[in-house]
Amino acid sequence: MPKLKLKAGSRPPWVGLAAAIWVQIAAGNGYNFPLYSSAVKSVLGLTQQQITILGVANDIGESVGLLPGVACNKFPPWAVLVVGVFACFLGYGVIWLAVSQTINGLPYWVLWIALVVASNSNAWFGTAVLVTNMRNFPLSRGTVSGILKGYIGISASVYTVLYSSLLENSASNLLLFLTLGVPVLCLVMMYFIRPCTPPSGEDSSVHVHFLFTEAASVLLAIYLLTLTVIYDTVSLSDAVSYVLLVIVFILLLSPLGIPVKMTLFRANAGTITPLAGSTEHLTQGEGNSTQADPLLSPSSSASNLGSFFESEYASDVETLLAVGEGAVKKKKRPRRGEDFKFHEALIKLDFWLLWVVYFLGVGSGVTVLNNLAQIGVAFGGDDTTILLSIFSFCNFVGRLGSGALSEHFVRTRTIPRTLWTTCTLVVMVLAFILYALAFTGSLYVSTALLGVCYGVQYTLMVPTVSEIFGLKHFGIIYNFMQIGNPVGALLFSGLLAGYVYDAEAAKQGSSTCTGPECFRLTFLVLAGMCGLGTILSIFLTIRIRPVYQMLYASGSFRLPQASDH
Repeated sequence: MPKLKLKAGSRPPWVGLAAAIWVQIAAGNGYNFPLYSSAVKSVLGLTQQQITILGVANDIGESVGLLPGVACNKFPPWAVLVVGVFACFLGYGVIWLAVSQTINGLPYWVLWIALVVASNSNAWFGTAVLVTNMRNFPLSRGTVSGILKGYIGISASVYTVLYSSLLENSASNLLLFLTLGVPVLCLVMMYFIRPCTPPSGEDSSVHVHFLFTEAASVLLAIYLLTLTVIYDTVSLSDAVSYVLLVIVFILLLSPLGIPVKMTLFRANAGTITPLAGSTEHLTQGEGNSTQADPLLSPSSSASNLGSFFESEYASDVETLLAVGEGAVKKKKRPRRGEDFKFHEALIKLDFWLLWVVYFLGVGSGVTVLNNLAQIGVAFGGDDTTILLSIFSFCNFVGRLGSGALSEHFVRTRTIPRTLWTTCTLVVMVLAFILYALAFTGSLYVSTALLGVCYGVQYTLMVPTVSEIFGLKHFGIIYNFMQIGNPVGALLFSGLLAGYVYDAEAAKQGSSTCTGPECFRLTFLVLAGMCGLGTILSIFLTIRIRPVYQMLYASGSFRLPQASDH
């Protein structure tokens, strides 16, 4: 592909990050399934197993992002976002037509395909902003991943608040908003998300800016949780509801204060300190840059933070010419920590260990998320919005906290991020056992624990992939990892949870199952799966510890030495 035009200067990456936060809120539209699944079931007369299969469609579309992964290396971010816009409009448009009964008698398979297309917009939205921002902030991968993934986690609370107030608890109104509102939002933000020249050193104010963004997101999460409780317990006038929603809007805009502050109070260039393994190769300044110069020599795919903007074909030609002239040796396979191509990563044991651990952990978590409304009813609840908000808030805490916590320990102790994945899998075993025992109050405690663990696993996979297999082909490798989500949903939710629920409901002579027996067997099986994931995660952590010792031995990210070429 042709060289991408990079935006130079210190402010554009922060503008892009602020815009990416809004796109990530849009990319969390898949979490709305529990809000409208009951309406789909009642209006269309579906069984619980049919609903869980629709939940699997939601997960398949959301997590299968191989095409976006390839596209992000071939096209600019705005082009990737446009595809997501069309998918969101078409998919949710069809579902809205069915639920609003504008069109009657739509076949089940049409709804299934429509939901895959609709939720696949999340893959296009998320890949565009995640890959772009990981490349714009290559020295703070864990923090950036935690922030962006955190806002996806909190998006469920944003939609829940909108659903309870502006959309008047109407599934039809919610689906219409997803059909029209989300695409318009992404079209507006599309201009601001662009590849920028990565800094050759670390500005002393970067850490403060990230802390501000994290603090703003925590404040937003607490406020949204409070709002959900208020809407559920107190009847508010329309005027008060609108004022409360304006505050949500302001909090979402708060990260934009960083580039505004940078404009008003320009930093001294002397505050930038180069890191180990970096070079002062890039020209600092404002305005557009038409060059996509790599940070290091183009012959090294391992140490080139800018090479992901280069044509892979051109790099291969240069390498072959150098080999022919005897300037370099024949290229060897990359080592862990260097840039892997997708087919090179596929044959690595670490790749499949990470995939299986992710599949077992996230697949178990998404099973509960897809059936959260029915779990709440089975435990005797009649309003699942509080339950969804608890899961969303704790999911956010896990995502944001794991990014910051793992970044701290990976820099100070070179501890692999997968150690925290191991800890969350142990906690998930306990959470599922609590679900199965069905003690008084255990529903909320288990949901909170599971939300945190789900968020941690979802977030830590992102920087782990980039650190083991590099950033150059990060998009497609990351999206292949995400396939573990729908595979887990299909096996654990569609086949296991749906079958067990319908079987218990049949024993009760009703289409709705009540009591802990509805999901008890499912919870015990999921506890066993997380136990297996714990063992595999420990093994993976031991294997990749040397990689982290190499990358972070100096206390900050250090570019790996080039392999022989």
